[in-house]
Amino acid sequence: MRGDNQSFALGFILLGLTGQQQQEDFFFILFLFIYPITLIGNLLIILAIRSDIHLHNPMYFFLANLSFVDILFSSVTIPKMLANHVLGSKAISFGGCLTQMYFMIDMSNTDSYILAVMAYDRAVAISRPLRYTTIMSPRTCVLLVVGSWVVGNANALPHTLLTASLSFCGNQEVANFYCDTASLLKLSCSDIHFNVKMMYLGVGIFSVPLLCIIISYIRVFSTVLRVPSTKGVLKAFSTCGSHLTVVSLYYGTVMGMYFRPLTSYSLKDAVITVMYIAVTPMLNPFIYSLRNRDMKAALGKLFSKRLSS
Repeated sequence: MRGDNQSFALGFILLGLTGQQQQEDFFFILFLFIYPITLIGNLLIILAIRSDIHLHNPMYFFLANLSFVDILFSSVTIPKMLANHVLGSKAISFGGCLTQMYFMIDMSNTDSYILAVMAYDRAVAISRPLRYTTIMSPRTCVLLVVGSWVVGNANALPHTLLTASLSFCGNQEVANFYCDTASLLKLSCSDIHFNVKMMYLGVGIFSVPLLCIIISYIRVFSTVLRVPSTKGVLKAFSTCGSHLTVVSLYYGTVMGMYFRPLTSYSLKDAVITVMYIAVTPMLNPFIYSLRNRDMKAALGKLFSKRLSS
């Protein structure tokens, strides 16, 4: 890193979602409402799955891991945003900024790959029900989750190291409420061509699980449409409906934010990130529990145990 880089000493200024105090106050209250619900909702999903032996199967094992990732995903950015608002500060250190960026890339990639694993699980369950327990063995399930974490970390590390090697000698204002790669690249006074290429390569890697999800559901739909029983069709779609809703919410907002040229980013775009950083992780527990009888029953048992104790 060159000597003109003052980022280590000065850090960055997080401009927030809109840059206007009245609107920032609104988003502070919104995040203050959303974050506890996200933590409690996803934690309840994990506890319910762990406590109910009927939910000890691949589908709920992956759901518990998704909930864990969602807790970490929200915790990377929201507490810092809330703390800065309370303290009347918008500052973040250079190291803190890179750490935030690393875990954002890590969690978003891990989240997307676990969603792909869940789609694959449903495809196997519906298209090969007799071989399901053999294909989705406990060892395979653990390897799929571990693989999701490994890919997430492997994609986050090079972006973080490349960003750390850049010089930031001018404007230190990040047009967002957290440190994201695109916003930091716009502030650098170094040659960022390689970084931009790596960023779009990362977007390509991020698209792989979406392709896997599409292929998995093509397999699901082709199998379901061959089922003569209407009841069987409805049952199959009910097991996939929650997952498809979550995938649509997550990828719809992510694609709206990152699947376009770097030069088109502005402060207004930060509002879009609220959907996949805060709203989607909050909604996931409701989507999966309200549309799933087994999940509702497990949550009911969990609350009954807590009340009786």
